Amino acid sequence: MSKKMLSDIMRQAQKLQQEMARVQEEVKSRTVEATAGGGMVTVVANGAGEIVSVKIEKDVVNPDDVEMLEDLIVAASNEALRRAQEMMQAEMAKLTGGLQLPGLGGLGDILGK
Repeated sequence: MSKKMLSDIMRQAQKLQQEMARVQEEVKSRTVEATAGGGMVTVVANGAGEIVSVKIEKDVVNPDDVEMLEDLIVAASNEALRRAQEMMQAEMAKLTGGLQLPGLGGLGDILGK
């Protein structure tokens, strides 16, 4: 492989890495929503994998059954985080053509995993 070819490959990889970083920043500000209990609990997460809001309908708040409410919150939160991860992966796949390129970013890097 010539030095020019290697230089071109490195330049393309650097450009891809910069584009991925830009997309990651853009996706961090997007949000996804998930519900549980037929919409009684709604959780919104952002592309950075953070829960940004939780809404609970008054009808589901029962002091005698706190465990059910806790379960609904956990279920909606987990689904919102899963959707946020899928959103990030889908955007990265657009750039890489679906290839898994280690070291070039992704949701794991954002979440510290």
